[in-house]
Amino acid sequence: MNNTEVVHLHDDTSSVVIEVRGAGLPVVSHWGRTLGDVGQDALRTLADVVTGTIPNSSPDHAVALTLLPDAGAGHSGRPGLRGHRGGEHFAPALAVTSFSVEDSIFRYVAEDPAAALTVTGVVELASSGMLRLRHSIRNDGSTPYALEGLETALPAPAHATELLDFTGRWSRERSPQRHPFSYGTWVRENRRGRTGSDATIGLLAGTPGFSFRSGEVWALHVAWSGNHVTYAESFPDSTPVLGGGELLLPGEIVLAPGETYESPWLYAAYSAEGIDGISAAFHRQLRERALRPRPVVLNTWEAVYFDHDLSRLTSLADTAAAVGVERFVLDDGWFRHRRDDTAGLGDWYVDETVWPDGLTPLIKHVRALGMEFGLWFEPEMINTDSDLYRAHPDWVLGPRPGVLPPSWRNQQVLNIAHPEAYEYILERVSSVLSDNDIAFVKWDHNRDLIGSRVHDQTEAYYRLLDELRLRHPHVEIESCSSGGARIDLGVLSRTDRVWTSDCNDALERQLIQRWTGVFLPPELMGAHVGPTRSHTTGRVHDLSFRVATALFGHFGIEWDINSASDDERAGLQAAIEYYKDVRSLVHSGVTVHSDHPDPAAWVHGVVAADQSEALFCYAQIATSVQHMPARVRFPGLDPSRTYRLSFDAPAGWPRLIGRDEKKWEPVSLPGSVLADVGIQLPVLEPEQAILMRLK
Repeated sequence: MNNTEVVHLHDDTSSVVIEVRGAGLPVVSHWGRTLGDVGQDALRTLADVVTGTIPNSSPDHAVALTLLPDAGAGHSGRPGLRGHRGGEHFAPALAVTSFSVEDSIFRYVAEDPAAALTVTGVVELASSGMLRLRHSIRNDGSTPYALEGLETALPAPAHATELLDFTGRWSRERSPQRHPFSYGTWVRENRRGRTGSDATIGLLAGTPGFSFRSGEVWALHVAWSGNHVTYAESFPDSTPVLGGGELLLPGEIVLAPGETYESPWLYAAYSAEGIDGISAAFHRQLRERALRPRPVVLNTWEAVYFDHDLSRLTSLADTAAAVGVERFVLDDGWFRHRRDDTAGLGDWYVDETVWPDGLTPLIKHVRALGMEFGLWFEPEMINTDSDLYRAHPDWVLGPRPGVLPPSWRNQQVLNIAHPEAYEYILERVSSVLSDNDIAFVKWDHNRDLIGSRVHDQTEAYYRLLDELRLRHPHVEIESCSSGGARIDLGVLSRTDRVWTSDCNDALERQLIQRWTGVFLPPELMGAHVGPTRSHTTGRVHDLSFRVATALFGHFGIEWDINSASDDERAGLQAAIEYYKDVRSLVHSGVTVHSDHPDPAAWVHGVVAADQSEALFCYAQIATSVQHMPARVRFPGLDPSRTYRLSFDAPAGWPRLIGRDEKKWEPVSLPGSVLADVGIQLPVLEPEQAILMRLK
């Protein structure tokens, strides 16, 4: 292949231009704002004019950034392919031997006969506006090849000078952090064996001061539920880089002759209109698998914990049905020996001492009330105090046989990559689902994998989910992992929602849902109304604030509502009726955020795809320095239409500060006025919220 070929994948918002040269790997000469229908001559010229120069004291050829950054060609940063064959072939000279373009999908094959390696790459521009990329590598040699990394990369422009990513902990997931995109390498490595509470759900680079509604933004996400890496890199002699992939531990992937490894998908999005444009692409991608209307959930954990008493649970179900709940989920504690969190994990049989007639009496009662029934599992874990461990201690995943990692929540990890352990879990979970009328599984995973190789465990987890979905296609599955510690597009391709966090404190949830929602649409985020006093923080919140927070997700309850007052149950019932009225909007519309000037308040909402209606929330997060709050503006509306704006408070009106007697009366204004000028609200007490509906 002697001539340069140029491939252009584009839609109305973004373009990626890929050069296939006579030697080496494909080069991305542009990823960003759409170039429209540019002809081949212009694309070839573009490829020429953006090619780097040859400065003094550098290789005697221009070093270009390839889809797999190539150390052998002079790339001075993180190599895309890392590995060796007995200490050799660590910098292969891969060259493209064939490529094709079909239906906005670019595929190529590159080989190095001397190193006996073949790499295959895929770049796809989906109808959602998302790019997704992956590579595979095949060992064509007669000896093993130790793979240490296969990480795809994309260029970032020099004017993307700021980075945004996320960290966190249990009950405080996805906390944002911003910093300059400066020289050097910013690497986010996750070695927890699951996606992780502190993992960055995405890496965003943007123009100076980029916000929800302004600035250019480039974003990446690694769709993998095990160890992974995301990085941003810039050096004085090279193009800025964004990249990522699976984080491979030493010796984890050793390819036998003829064997192939395939990387997880790397998802990428570009927005010319701030972070909300990134959200729009990710949300469209995740909505390609249509879901039925998201039922109102009551989960029993914070209501009863391990106290599984039939009469108490049937009474709770009666109250749940009375307020409008549509799905009743029995949490941890139903299986053998599980009276607390020290025993029983792995013994997936209904506990005869607690449930002498099985789960049937409770399930029949729940179903007779018109609700679906759901059940909690934690299949990847095992207690050492369990019949399973006593029979198969060798099924524990550890650094080596016979050595247990540190205990975590009194449990160890079950090695489901072990064929017999896999078959046992598949049979047990499948049998429980077959023997009972179960519509929903809450699938939990409550510890890190310490000192263990995890690639095979992650692959086995995916196979397990795939097989269970094949056997039980009517059962929906929630990904829960100490709350929100396993949230990624790998697990979301196999599940129907995530448990966003174990924290139901509405103030904390405002932040957690705000940033999780950059990547996930509301209907995939479990968002429950917790008790008046939060079990995780001790904060006390009015029902109205808890409801206004939970409405912008998959709405549910995590609360012993039998202990609620009559007024609270009436407010909860009204809130559920309101959720049922707005869920088709919230779960299909475009998520938007106002760049509100006062950090003490957040303004966000959902606008219908046809801009005919919207639902917004004004949340007073803290007290403000300002006596008079800043005006509330409403982005995303049709500027040429007039909207009737009404104030809604299904669970009670927010409390106000001072002598403001302003009434919550409806107003009608053009979309342009609402977006550019906004409206003045009364002064709310901190940790209060008001809903605003526009039609």
